[in-house]
Amino acid sequence: MHCYMQRKIIHIDMDAFFASVEQRDNPELQGKAIAIGADVKRGVVATASYEARPFGVHSAMSMQLAKRLCPQLIVVPGRYQVYKDVSRQMHAIFHEYTDLVEPISLDEAFLDVTENKPGIELAVDIAREIKVKIKERLNLTASAGVSYNKFLAKIASDQRKPDGLCTIHPSRAQEFIDKLRIEKFWLVGPKTAETMHKMGIFTGVDLRAVSLKHLTDVFGKMGPVFYNFARGIDDRPVVVDWERKSMGCEHTFEHDIHKPGAVIIELNNTVQELVRRLEKYDFEGRTLTLKVKFHDFRQITRSITQDKVLRSKDDILPLAKQLLKQVDYSEHPIRLMGLSVTRSLTQEEQSIHDKWIELEIPFKEELRTDN
Repeated sequence: MHCYMQRKIIHIDMDAFFASVEQRDNPELQGKAIAIGADVKRGVVATASYEARPFGVHSAMSMQLAKRLCPQLIVVPGRYQVYKDVSRQMHAIFHEYTDLVEPISLDEAFLDVTENKPGIELAVDIAREIKVKIKERLNLTASAGVSYNKFLAKIASDQRKPDGLCTIHPSRAQEFIDKLRIEKFWLVGPKTAETMHKMGIFTGVDLRAVSLKHLTDVFGKMGPVFYNFARGIDDRPVVVDWERKSMGCEHTFEHDIHKPGAVIIELNNTVQELVRRLEKYDFEGRTLTLKVKFHDFRQITRSITQDKVLRSKDDILPLAKQLLKQVDYSEHPIRLMGLSVTRSLTQEEQSIHDKWIELEIPFKEELRTDN
């Protein structure tokens, strides 16, 4: 393998973060099945406690379905500012060991501890100390993954949840990857996994048997990424300076819509909200993406890129209408509609954006979406 294995990377992932904070702050919720979100017809689950998960309750699920699966489920409104404050406290702990910290979301981050402030030799010892401090100072638990690159550290942190600690040593990395189910690979979502299954790819060793050309032909820019992941190769650095790559908004409708007049009205409303956000955050981007989720939860996106920065309603609305013309909703009522403006992205950032991940969307709005 490469010199990548000389690096010491830790991935920290808080366990059921939002739900755990609520259980910590309200003793009456401890040990009970809870879901964070809005208890409305089209509300969705932001996070479910571990007590709710055996019933099949998980994030991004319809709140109504979650309540049917788990009749005793307690729905708790989210407190975004509280979670953000706890996240800052968590990051303060990280910075006691290294300033090479890359936030992925409020509840997870990568740390490069190859050179660390206390001079601790083993990354697993640093991960263990961080977990202890999170428990002592925040009264919360976290799972940690340790390896020589971000891909493997991320995978490792998922292995022994909750409150887990897993190290993937370079000498055993290939064996571990070969046995890993393809659904567990980072950036392999349900649709990608389905495509891979049709190709006869079910585990890492199956993926490793496919040529780079074939993977590139099927998955485009992500082909080389999957090719390298199957070989334990991931040379991406831990990026400290995070810059917002996209700005978006979306709405789940109270009732599915399919009449052209109603759809145009909602598109116009979404454009106006997007423009307000662009102005508020002084964000500049040239690519507009329309996201549509139909009544059967099938989802599509359509994008268009311009030479000029998209700022105003006059810039965005005509493009949004142009994208909408590419969507056939005559027999497929629309459940959700969203728009985003994006800067130029790397292939990994584009993949993440395609999954419509927003790091800093206000929580009260996040709970209204199907993210």
